[in-house]
Amino acid sequence: MTVDVHLARRLVDRQFPQWAGLSLTPVPAQGCDNRTFRLGDTLSVRLPSAYSYAAQVDKEQCWLPLLAPRLPLPVPVPVACGVPGLGYPHPWSVLRWIPGEPASTGLIADLTTFAFDLAAFLVALRRIDATPGPAAGRHNFFRGGPLEVYADETVRALDALGSAVPRDAALEVWDTARATTWPADPVWVHGDVALGNLLVRDGRLSAVIDFGSSGVGDPACDTVIAWTLLYGPSREAFRTALGLDDATWARGRGWALWKALISLVEQPGDVGARLTLDAVLADHMRES
Repeated sequence: MTVDVHLARRLVDRQFPQWAGLSLTPVPAQGCDNRTFRLGDTLSVRLPSAYSYAAQVDKEQCWLPLLAPRLPLPVPVPVACGVPGLGYPHPWSVLRWIPGEPASTGLIADLTTFAFDLAAFLVALRRIDATPGPAAGRHNFFRGGPLEVYADETVRALDALGSAVPRDAALEVWDTARATTWPADPVWVHGDVALGNLLVRDGRLSAVIDFGSSGVGDPACDTVIAWTLLYGPSREAFRTALGLDDATWARGRGWALWKALISLVEQPGDVGARLTLDAVLADHMRES
């Protein structure tokens, strides 16, 4: 069914009449997994767009209140949990609204400072006790799990792209990434450290949102932004501040490679995916 502002309005009014008088507007930048709406000045409504994302609701309701006080930047905190209704089949969330704009190069005052701030957030997240946390699985599309999960998909993408990408170089990156695993205890991962999930105010990183792909496991998946946004000094600053070993960095390149390849299969003209692929290959070559 269509998940739009009219459905969101009806769900809020039916299940939370105390907020029926508040304005409800779609946020300008919508993600794939959820549809998000601003409710009044201080709240947001977040509805999964499909069944495969519905499990994220209970996870965020459970874990975000525990993670938030231990992190150096604001993250969404649940206020209420909606239930299926009016033909809509999934649970859904009401969260605290966090001001800020989705990160972009035009809004970031200094990319190296941004890299340091993001690394500090991820280090703090890794230090939180992950013992009872949710292991990588279908709920977060195996973020934090082994790259092997996506081995067949990666090879199929290379086959589909053919001569449009340097197959041998890409396979070298992929094989290097798969050659190691995370040797330590599982740690918390955000799982989707992308521009749309990083908020900026006054040129600085101000909040991290959308923990739908979070879980515990290998932190390599949280390094992907090193090749999708960062470059030169900012990438090196991010790598240094994260304090991860070379093998984890290599697995991060594997995650970035996989995402770039499947994006190019879906949209051959995806400039961002092409730039990510080029950055991954060049970074691997420098270290070989």
